[in-house]
Amino acid sequence: MLLALAACSMAQKEEEINKEEKVKKVIKSDKEWKEELTPAQYRIAREKGTEAAFTGKYWDYFETGHYDCVACGSRLFKSTSKFNSSCGWPSFFEAGSDTTILYHRDTSHGMTRTEVTCACCEAHLGHVFEDGPAPTGLRFCINSESLLFIPLKEEK
Repeated sequence: MLLALAACSMAQKEEEINKEEKVKKVIKSDKEWKEELTPAQYRIAREKGTEAAFTGKYWDYFETGHYDCVACGSRLFKSTSKFNSSCGWPSFFEAGSDTTILYHRDTSHGMTRTEVTCACCEAHLGHVFEDGPAPTGLRFCINSESLLFIPLKEEK
């Protein structure tokens, strides 16, 4: 029941973001994406793939900085919201802002989940679940291949 309510509120959030057009959209052809992304990044970000659990470069990475979209560079998550969920993928309890993530109902693979994508380029990031820690109770389960980590010392 809670997941259904969260999916409904996430759908409302998606509508609000889309209506307000708070982000500048990045639109490229498949050819352009294939030229810019590695094959693994393309498969996950553009074709909604996933990486195997415990194989991504950020699943157990806890340095200070932020995580950007590998496809367009939009800031998605802060390292201060990252936690060890033991699920095998990078996990965050909140998005970097209210405008960086879009939420979509996903009924693939015989499950009902909430997919999360980059609001700017619509790259597939992963899914969000309601089994995360306080203060949000959310777990954004994200593919490492969809992320680019920017260390705090490299920020401008």
